[in-house]
Formats: sequence, structure tokens, C-alpha cells
Amino acid sequence: MYGFVPSAGGVLSDWGAEVIKIEHAVTGDPQRGLRQTGQMKVVGDPNPNVEHANRGKRSFGLDMSKPEGRELLYDLVRRADVFLTSFLPQHREKFGIDVDDIRAVNPKIIYARGSALGPRGDEADRGGYDMTAFWCRAGTAATVTPPGTEGMIAPPGPAYGDTISGANLAGGVAAALVKRERTGESSVVDVSLLGSGLYAMGHGIALSAHLKEPMVAPVPGVHGSPVNPLTGLYTTSDGRYLSLVMMQPTKFWADVCRHIEREDLIDDPRFATASDITANCAEAVSILREAFAKRTLEDWTTRLQTLAGPWAPVQDSLQVTVDPQVRANDYFVQAGEIELVSSPVQFDVGATHTGPAPEFAADTDEILLELGLEWDRIIELKTAGAVT
Repeated sequence: MYGFVPSAGGVLSDWGAEVIKIEHAVTGDPQRGLRQTGQMKVVGDPNPNVEHANRGKRSFGLDMSKPEGRELLYDLVRRADVFLTSFLPQHREKFGIDVDDIRAVNPKIIYARGSALGPRGDEADRGGYDMTAFWCRAGTAATVTPPGTEGMIAPPGPAYGDTISGANLAGGVAAALVKRERTGESSVVDVSLLGSGLYAMGHGIALSAHLKEPMVAPVPGVHGSPVNPLTGLYTTSDGRYLSLVMMQPTKFWADVCRHIEREDLIDDPRFATASDITANCAEAVSILREAFAKRTLEDWTTRLQTLAGPWAPVQDSLQVTVDPQVRANDYFVQAGEIELVSSPVQFDVGATHTGPAPEFAADTDEILLELGLEWDRIIELKTAGAVT
């Protein structure tokens, strides 16, 4: 349910897996009811909140609390390579879908579970969302929030940590499948929002653990680096931003000067060596700010195409949809009526292909027939409320 584990299934679907989404026979995935995020409201279908994590799947409406429903689930398990779940431990036990239950039906299945806080420890049975476990507890929220800010900086978008964690889980499943093929051994794969959040912050957390001090966000408006003018943000004439990240300033200084039409600075003794640039960083930043403020971001984007050092326009979530480089690499995929960001792994320099997310329980009858059930039995199961 929701974004985390379903997004792992979405990635696996992009990679060619047949994925059956088990939804409660009456209520379905509660994510289907999520229509508003902040000021952004979706009316009608398709609903990107559902489509992103559930692309290319089939939907089966099933009530596991009923014995008949549980037996149908086990029938699917017998045919499956992987079982994915985000249910809490107590609910996995209640519904008969814990590791031992599923392995009793299919000893060779890969059992993959997503959790908030990991499978061990006093809080292993606690639930959570990406806001709580990934963003706040794992250190990102405090690290990106500048000192003196009331509250904290929120995640940049819905299901941010869910999507990252789901991709991690899909990768774990793929590795487990290779292990099973080579050794015959099946694995239990665990990914948590907390663990994924920590890994995303891994470089900074390693520094903090080593130096015994937390990372502190710079105050907005401060240049990115106090010692390197070529690593930081610069404002353009239309109020947009360029991000420069050239970690060897002496290597790129002359090229930058040529691109901003300030060749006179190439041999300026203030910027002759790395130590000179560090000592005169504030002056260099002031010069570069004045230069970049003379043109629009569009002008700079064209002009800087030949710049050797790394740079990027600072784009919002709408601007990236028309970025030529994004489009050239097929980082969007058509899923029925809607475009989605493709999953981040491509094979053989080819675009990802997918389908739309299924409507609730859309494939129930078809899947029941594939399991070999006759229509009389299907009607009995529907009457009993075991399936949609």
C-alpha cells in the first residue's frame, strides 16, 4: 500500500516482471484516495499518485482475512518468484503471510519486505512514512534546515523517500534472484525507510561520525563554498539560478572567464593559484555574480554549452519535463494516458517501456481464470466476499 513497496514492484515491472498488485477486495490501496498534495490537486483519472508506483501491474481484489481469500493468495504464491509486502510483523502473522507461511507454500520464493525502521530492534513492529523514518529520523530534515529556521524544511515532493527506498528494494530483489539462480538458496530481502534515508545521507553522516559534529545547512543566500568561487549558486537576470560545481578552480578558471567575457581575469594575480583563489574567494564571487546577472538563464544555458566544468540550471519540477537532455535519454515513459518519470536503470542503451497502473481489481476475473477456477466457483468467491 501507498508508495514504498509498491514502487519496488513498479521498478520490477519496468524491468520485465509480471507484477500482481494484491488490494483489499473492498477498499483497495488507500493511495488511490490521495488526490491532493500541498496545493496540487488531481481531479479524475489518471492519478499520478497511483500511477508512479503501480505502473505496468495487474490488480487483484482479495480479502486475506477470509479463508477462501488466503487460499487464493497461496495459489498465486506457488507460481511466483517474489513476494513483496509492506505489512507490519503483527499483520503478516495475522493474515498468514509471514516468511514461514509463504515459504511453506513455496520454499524457493524470494521474500521481500519493506519496513519503516528495519526488521530488528525494539521498534521493528512500528509503522512509518517517508516523512517520519526517511526524512526526519535519518537526518535529512535537520541537515537541510538552516539554523534559525522555525520548524524544518519539508521533503521536496510526495513519496520522495518511498521512491528511493522502493528502487533499493527492487535492486535487492534482483540480486536475490541472481543468488537463487547460482546457489539455489532463497533470500529474505529487507529494506527500510530508515536505512535508505541513512544511506542517502551516508557521506555526511560518515563525516559527522568521524568529526563528532553535525552538518549544518548554510543560510540561504550564502555562496556555496567559502573557499571556491566556482562552487556555488549564481543569479541570472531573470531571477533564475545557475549551479557551478568545479572542485578544481584553477583548472577551470580561465575557461569560465572566457565564457563570461572577462578574459582580463585569466591572468589576474589574485586568482593565479589555488591558494590565491581561496584567499580572494569573496572578490571572485562578487565578480561572477555581476557577470551572471547580466543574462537570462536561457542565454546562459546556450552560452555555457561549451564550458568544460560541471554546471547546471536550477530547475523546478515542471521545467525538467521539457529539458532536452532529459528527453534525449528517455527519462520519461508513456504509461497509458500519462507520462511518468522512468525508473532510473536502463538496459542496452534503450528506453524503459511500461503500461498504466491498473484500475482497482481490474484483473481479478482474469487471474482467477488463469488459476484454473470455473465460473461457478468464481461467483461463490465473490458472494463470500473473498474477491472483488
